[in-house]
Amino acid sequence: MDYLTRRGRLLTSSRPMPDWEVVGSSGAWLHLADGRRIFDGSSGLLCANVGQGSPKVFGRLAEQFSRYTYGGAAVVQPHIQMELMDRLCHAVGRPEDSVALTTCGTLGVEVAVGLARNITRVRDGKRRGDILTSTLSYHGMSALTLGLAGNHARRPRPEDALGLGPAFAPPYPPTHPHSTGACDASCADDEIAQAIDSIGAENVSAVLIEPVNGSTGGAYVPPARYLRRVSEICRERDVLVIHDEVLTGLWRTGTPLASQHWDGAEPDLCILSKGLGAGYTGVGAVLVSPEIAPLIRHTDADPLPAMGTMATHPLQAAACLGVLDELEAIGASTLQARGERLGRRLQALTDLPSVRDVRGLGFLYGVELAPGLLWPLMAEAEKRGVFFYPFTGVGQPRSEGLVIAPPLTSTDTDVDFMVTALIDGVTALAESR
Repeated sequence: MDYLTRRGRLLTSSRPMPDWEVVGSSGAWLHLADGRRIFDGSSGLLCANVGQGSPKVFGRLAEQFSRYTYGGAAVVQPHIQMELMDRLCHAVGRPEDSVALTTCGTLGVEVAVGLARNITRVRDGKRRGDILTSTLSYHGMSALTLGLAGNHARRPRPEDALGLGPAFAPPYPPTHPHSTGACDASCADDEIAQAIDSIGAENVSAVLIEPVNGSTGGAYVPPARYLRRVSEICRERDVLVIHDEVLTGLWRTGTPLASQHWDGAEPDLCILSKGLGAGYTGVGAVLVSPEIAPLIRHTDADPLPAMGTMATHPLQAAACLGVLDELEAIGASTLQARGERLGRRLQALTDLPSVRDVRGLGFLYGVELAPGLLWPLMAEAEKRGVFFYPFTGVGQPRSEGLVIAPPLTSTDTDVDFMVTALIDGVTALAESR
């Protein structure tokens, strides 16, 4: 049976993405069977944050492999899992948090939903456990998370959405247009406060929100004080705030957590995944603030949400510790400086006629393009040795563009190569039309 026939039986993305034969890798580079090498300008699926082939990750895995390769945390003393918990909480500036580990970001969201419902039922006697999300959101690939969120391309048919759906517009055009001016912190009152009040605060457990939009809209950044106002609104109504930092966590936006760009924006629960496993392991981590964590084990609480047979896997924990070792070796000041330099270099794209917008923070940017240029530009970038991940956002016609999210280990030379390829690709398309 030939390759294409067998490939068709493997049910993966149907989007027109590259299908390279990779024979090697080094850091941010993929080495192909035809002799080319490709710079990974979007960290794979926005997860290979410390590049490939990390000696620190390999060393951690080998050390744990020599001890034991599997042991449920309820049976075998979870020393390495607790080491990961402590390292992770200190790394993101939440040293007293409790942590639930699971196998991916989607399950992390589901566990966070279950924990939030338990907490608010015990603390506030909530009648229901509704979770409110935005119309420009993506929170995972399960039936529950697809039903909850607003990603237009992945939402199920109405009859299959479990009666769920997004509840409010985010503060980004064109999702939340204004007759005058632009979105600001008051948009939280216009949308989130009204959504909670219309349902009844007694029925709402939490607002689930991405502090910086990921690949759905293409790295939209909220207005100043917006996330703080969200927290204030929720506290006034005994509603929890859950930050989905599956994509943005662990320095992707230039800070340990994206919410740390703004004062007063700390969530009650925070979900991490992609940047923690960094492509080396599937992982989800739900961080719960110390003020509410004791309620999870209250005698009136439901049992803890099921986290999976492979949750708290010792090899998973070892790989994550290696990722944290890599980030610590780079250092906070270097990570911040690299992210700022990337942003400055990408601003050169704003002068090109086919580029509608460049937005983002740190190592996460969206380059929005004129309609019809997305897939041709991906092909032009590949010719020049760079891969980017696409986004198709909101509005009519749908906005489209590239997510620029190179590994955090990328050098200045790597970034210059990537940006030059992007500029040259946009220029070549403009000249051909």
